[in-house]
Amino acid sequence: MRYDLSIIASWIEPGSKVLDLGCGSGDLLHILSVDKGVRGTGIEREEGKVSQGIEKGLSVLHGDINEEVADYPDGHFDYVILSQTLQQVYEPARLIREMLRVGKRGIVSFPNFAYYRIRGQLLFRGRAPVSRELPYEWYDTPNIRVITIRDFRRFCRKEGFAIERETAVSTPHHHEKGAVVTFLPNLLATYGMFLLSRRGA
Repeated sequence: MRYDLSIIASWIEPGSKVLDLGCGSGDLLHILSVDKGVRGTGIEREEGKVSQGIEKGLSVLHGDINEEVADYPDGHFDYVILSQTLQQVYEPARLIREMLRVGKRGIVSFPNFAYYRIRGQLLFRGRAPVSRELPYEWYDTPNIRVITIRDFRRFCRKEGFAIERETAVSTPHHHEKGAVVTFLPNLLATYGMFLLSRRGA
């Protein structure tokens, strides 16, 4: 399993009820169901990946995460996961509020745009960065946000989302190995991961 997903999996209690938004082919949900007895549901917009998830025996809905999440009642899940998808979301505050409405906790991860190699491309090449974590050119990217770990912390304070846990990691794109970054994470980490809850909940 991808290193960043293994960190997320370690945060989830056995037997929990989990919703994975943009679940892809369901790798994380599959591991959680096998190793932790999690009751999981996924939402994915790409039909091929939905089929792959269903073939693994998972409950995966085909649809838009922004629309489908609204159909669930308050507090229906223990955790709602948004892994490496936030940079493609048009209304991030609205979606995270919905995550924390239908789930007791939300887990959000994203590529860190302040990673030093990305900064270096802007500084020395004067070009829109392209990396393994952000592999698209500016003209064909599905990403509409550039997010840094520092910016996400400020965003959570502004919107009233409580950060229960935060981990920054350095790992190659979709790789099984990596390391937790504790020194200058906004500069040295490729990904940020946050465990959120409603303030005062």
